[in-house]
Amino acid sequence: MFRSDLLAGKRILITGGGTGIGLSIGRRYLALGAELVICGRREQVLAAAAESLMAETGGKVAYRTCDVRDAAQVDALLDWAWGEKPLDALLNNAAGNFIAQSENLSPRAVDAVLGIVLHGAAYMTLGCGRRWLAEGRKANVISIITTYAWTGSAYVVPSAMAKAGVMAMTRSLAVEWGGRGIRVNAIAPGPFPTAGAWERLVPKPEMAAAFEAKNPLQRAGRHEELADLASFLMADETAYINGEVVTIDGGEWLQGAGQFNFIGAMMSEADWQALKPKK
Repeated sequence: MFRSDLLAGKRILITGGGTGIGLSIGRRYLALGAELVICGRREQVLAAAAESLMAETGGKVAYRTCDVRDAAQVDALLDWAWGEKPLDALLNNAAGNFIAQSENLSPRAVDAVLGIVLHGAAYMTLGCGRRWLAEGRKANVISIITTYAWTGSAYVVPSAMAKAGVMAMTRSLAVEWGGRGIRVNAIAPGPFPTAGAWERLVPKPEMAAAFEAKNPLQRAGRHEELADLASFLMADETAYINGEVVTIDGGEWLQGAGQFNFIGAMMSEADWQALKPKK
């Protein structure tokens, strides 16, 4: 789909890059010629991911543990990364989420999600941004958010709050930094199954089937589809896309948004035929 050297020469930091979506996107970036820096909280996971990615692609992957909720750790990570050579791009992917009845959420539970998703993305983006601006370097930021950043969603309220904040940051910084060579965009995926997230968010098998049933394409997303979109937005050829949030969900949120969309599952062909005007 893309030139094999599409991302050659780019050094890209992926938060939460050792597992799930971050790992899949990193694999695609490497295949397209990029060099990676990945971070997360578990060194063993990062080391295994780096070794596997380099064996698969022949690319270069550096890693370091970092809790993105801690601004001092983020700054230390960026100093370390810049110590070898500057980064060219950032993918804010680290996330935390779980389903819960909102009245039962403790302050600690709310802070845990906001800390990773909102504060972590802000610390990383601002930390990279101030370095890029000081160097006069062109750069690119992509953040992974969600479609319920603009609709909200029951049972995942801290995540909806945090992702909405990242969307606001994306659009704000796109205006503030765009003229100085830094473009800022986001991707809003629908359901893309990952082992870790699915255990917390889809505890019953029938819930996974419901995700597919309410999607016009009747399936969940494939990681390679999301990775290709992330590669498209990372490429220099899309340099005029700035401040955009690109949805990739098979039309899921639109199907849920339309007031009468639900009737498709309730009307048989005979019901539709009965409504046709009589000749």
